[in-house]
Amino acid sequence: MKVFIDGKFYPERDAKISVFDHGLLYGDGIFEGIRAYHGRVFQLKEHIDRLFWSAKAILLDLPMSHEEIMRAVVETCRINKVRDGYIRLLVTRGVGTLGLNPNRCRNPSTIIIAGKIQLYPQELYRRGMEIITVPTVRNLHSALNPAIKSLNYLNNILAKIEANNSGCEEAILLNAQGFIAECTGDNLFIFRDNKLMTPPLSAGALRGITRQVVIALAVEAGIPVSEPDLTRYDVFNADECFLTGTGAEIVPVVKVDGRVIGDGKPGPITRKLEAAYHALTKGSGEPIYE
Repeated sequence: MKVFIDGKFYPERDAKISVFDHGLLYGDGIFEGIRAYHGRVFQLKEHIDRLFWSAKAILLDLPMSHEEIMRAVVETCRINKVRDGYIRLLVTRGVGTLGLNPNRCRNPSTIIIAGKIQLYPQELYRRGMEIITVPTVRNLHSALNPAIKSLNYLNNILAKIEANNSGCEEAILLNAQGFIAECTGDNLFIFRDNKLMTPPLSAGALRGITRQVVIALAVEAGIPVSEPDLTRYDVFNADECFLTGTGAEIVPVVKVDGRVIGDGKPGPITRKLEAAYHALTKGSGEPIYE
């Protein structure tokens, strides 16, 4: 594997950053997880747009332009011969002092890794996933806005630890008001009363790229979509539930906090949207080899 670091490619064993980089010392930086399907990078512009929004929010001056980053992502996939895979794009604040002050970091670093990912066992896509709600609360907008996809993912990691300790692969985070925000690495959807619903961004949900694609696919299929505040009660009494994410794609959920969702099997709307999503990934995206 060759890793892109600040304009150059390095063998995996030589791909290193300084121990004084504030991305390592303080989690000061941003990232995107991106997918490649059939020789094309999926939703690349949308991911880079979100990277720039995160950068603006933390006053991080990106060292490359939008177009330059897109070209670098595609080139990293090409060099690594990735036709179907996962790309991790990071921008750190760069090397600085042991103090917090980001103004001491002169040169942000851009890192691109292209490889493989498998978040969940295939069996969970066939029979559905069981998840729980965890005590860890989603970050407040006024503390660390969940819209910023930062290198500090400790809020999500603490929730993932609680999921692991309960024998589950994924977990729901509530916000301070008790409404559902999202899961540790995925957005959540429910289907009930012939409507598809997902928590609003104001509840603490990330502006997920796959979330937006699924909403668009549902609208195209004539399925009404809304973004109301949702409680655990709403999820318990849903006809269907599923999760979305770049790495996860679309994963059916069949049990939440011990309550069976619907008939306990992945539902027809979930399967319909899965099929539409997979069809879209076959012919959409920025070409790697063309």
